[in-house]
Amino acid sequence: MSVIDLRSDTVTHPTPEMREAMAQAEVGDDVYGEDPTVNRLEALAAQKMGMQGGLFVASGTMGNLIAVLAHCERGDEVIMGNLGHTFLFEGGGISALGGIFANTQINQPNGTLLLEDIRSAIRADDIHHPISRLVILENTHNRCGGVVLSEKYTRDVADLAHERGMKVHLDGARIFNAAAALNVPASRLTAPVDSVTFCLSKGLCAPVGSVLCGSKEFIQKARRLRKMLGGGMRQAGILAAAGIIAIQKMTDRLVEDHARAKWLAEGLARLPGIVFEMGMPQTNMVFPSLAPDFPLTATDMANRLQKWGVRLGVVAPRRFRLVTHYWIDDVAVARTIEAFKANLI
Repeated sequence: MSVIDLRSDTVTHPTPEMREAMAQAEVGDDVYGEDPTVNRLEALAAQKMGMQGGLFVASGTMGNLIAVLAHCERGDEVIMGNLGHTFLFEGGGISALGGIFANTQINQPNGTLLLEDIRSAIRADDIHHPISRLVILENTHNRCGGVVLSEKYTRDVADLAHERGMKVHLDGARIFNAAAALNVPASRLTAPVDSVTFCLSKGLCAPVGSVLCGSKEFIQKARRLRKMLGGGMRQAGILAAAGIIAIQKMTDRLVEDHARAKWLAEGLARLPGIVFEMGMPQTNMVFPSLAPDFPLTATDMANRLQKWGVRLGVVAPRRFRLVTHYWIDDVAVARTIEAFKANLI
């Protein structure tokens, strides 16, 4: 029995076309700027984001860290959500390596930060305070259910920040999912911000890497920081080749993952013992919960489902996360619903 792995879209494998492109990739020393495939990837990524330049990095976490270090000085402050990936899941890197303070505000259920909360969090010009230098947004927002931030909201935040002399960085790990859900080019969603990181290795199926995009000056500084962090890769075109295919071929099919996530959620919602406290999916993430009177915990259910060949994430005592991706087909969705049904009744 094949395993249905819904824990995350990070479990995706490269497609056969990616493997062929990697095998045939033209390479050079990227630290010298001489890897033609990396250069093509960075130019393509910048064009897709509507930015002047791009930088290939090992991961989204590295991209976000470099962005914060490039925008801020030691002792500065970053305003971000209390459920944001940079705050929860990136090892405290901005503080440990950058000496930068995280001022967290409450994420609303739709992934936003209230404009008034951001405005109130911006420090006055006072020697007793750190300098408020940067706002970080996340689109799609992982812990809020894979929800989408609108172009208008992002612009409102950017206008507020820019009026106060601050910058805005977008953790756009799944920005192409947001673009697919809103049926707009990704560049529309990134236009208001000063920098953006997006992942190649999640729903886009590349095996490794993210791209950080911004102005030419920003990317020049970011490149130096990448080297400091040990991220200067050599013949990285072998990896970048898969990233090019990811952007060119995989972004347009994300609507299929969203459709399957909706189908999966609707199927689970019809089962006794399942509730959707976080609402139905907007993109490729499904967050069902066990009803309060159901006798098992989410971990108990996950262990049972694994015996049925279904792997999923447990994000709270009674809540799961299931993420659809390229390797989850219609049969996998149907099998998952049946596995839940067999273990709920």
